[in-house]
Amino acid sequence: MFVVLVYVLTALAAVVVVLTRLRLSGDGSAAGRLQISGRLLLLHTVVGALALLVWVLFLVFPSDGLLGGSAAGIIAIGLWWVTTLLGLMILARWMPARGKHAEPASTDSWSQGPWLSVLAHVGLLVGVLVFTYAYLTAAV
Repeated sequence: MFVVLVYVLTALAAVVVVLTRLRLSGDGSAAGRLQISGRLLLLHTVVGALALLVWVLFLVFPSDGLLGGSAAGIIAIGLWWVTTLLGLMILARWMPARGKHAEPASTDSWSQGPWLSVLAHVGLLVGVLVFTYAYLTAAV
């Protein structure tokens, strides 16, 4: 049953990486706190895609081969952690700012505020914790 959870979370992690890219790759008209660095977004997307690719290869190929071996698992877990940290850095842009020069939060066409990003990136953090546990306990 735990293996099924890992596969479901893998699919959800792919959705998070893709939707983050789609949601934040607009025309750059967002101002203030919601303006995201294009480099940070690109890095998040590239590392997330690499993490997904290496993780799927690790899950699909036999453990005695190169693509399914322990090195692939370690690389995939490391890439997932980098992706998660980058995603949380993006998410931090929506933290409430205080002070007389603070920009008010603006909304976008996907939601009223950051709840979708909070759900996605905290969910990805939980998923990466599960991936790490699954790898360390040899459940996958």
